[in-house]
Amino acid sequence: MKVIQTAIPDLLLLEPKVFGDSRGFFLESWNARGFFDTTGVDTPFVQDNQSRSARNVLRGLHYQIKKPQGKLVRVIRGAVFDVAVDIRKTSSTFGRWVGVELTETNYRQFWIPPGFAHGFLVLSDNADFLYKTTEYYAPEFERCILWNDATLDIHWPVPGEPLLSPKDRAGLSFEQAEVFA
Repeated sequence: MKVIQTAIPDLLLLEPKVFGDSRGFFLESWNARGFFDTTGVDTPFVQDNQSRSARNVLRGLHYQIKKPQGKLVRVIRGAVFDVAVDIRKTSSTFGRWVGVELTETNYRQFWIPPGFAHGFLVLSDNADFLYKTTEYYAPEFERCILWNDATLDIHWPVPGEPLLSPKDRAGLSFEQAEVFA
């Protein structure tokens, strides 16, 4: 596995080795020892999630203020623009974001440690999105920051208004949001 550094050192883009021929391909999508050896991150994953979304659906920016989740995310069908925002107040990159494209053909995975808000925008007709989490879902601690917050100024590649859930439409501004101390 190849590790690609991002503008925020804790956010890592992972590129697996893909073995392909005329019959198809094979890749190892998860290996705890390999993940630790290449990233230095030793964390258990406790839950796997999958979502399917249509073009221009935007999910996020989500996080859990207590029981924060680290996420290892990837796309197995389609393409998304995936974003992580540093909401750790003591971090030198507090309030900064990184966006990466994850597709079924680049096979990349994005490691987002606890302390980040996360969201994605579907770029293809449909996308199947998978993510492993380091903590169980705890809806009582879930928070949402507005996708189009002016302070964050995330450059979402969407023409016009994305398709949002009522929860995402009601997100708070970055300045109003609870963050990690």
